[in-house]
Amino acid sequence: MLLAYDSLTGNVRRLAQELAGQLGAEAVDVRAHVPNSEYLLLTYTFGTGQVPDSTRHFLDQHGHLLRGVVSSGSYHWGRNFARAADVIAARYAVPIVAKINKGGTAADRVRVLAWLEERSV
Repeated sequence: MLLAYDSLTGNVRRLAQELAGQLGAEAVDVRAHVPNSEYLLLTYTFGTGQVPDSTRHFLDQHGHLLRGVVSSGSYHWGRNFARAADVIAARYAVPIVAKINKGGTAADRVRVLAWLEERSV
């Protein structure tokens, strides 16, 4: 499955590229790629819980191919931590695969890889 990412600080980009490398999949930036297959979206949460404009624009065009979402955030935002995942999952009726703090942990990577591998069977 394609990994489509939107990254502000580089945390989400590095996570997507690492996961893609482990799976032998492709990781593409939502600002520069038009998907032609199903994808997992990895994005960040902006401000106090908003979906980034670049992610929203991408989904407006390609949301029909979305199969799951991973969102990055910072724990210091409390209830709004990685809230972009909640907003996207509700709007597109897809699962939240993970909510990660910044670049994520090894356990986060295992969780996302397991979800991806389950869908590649």
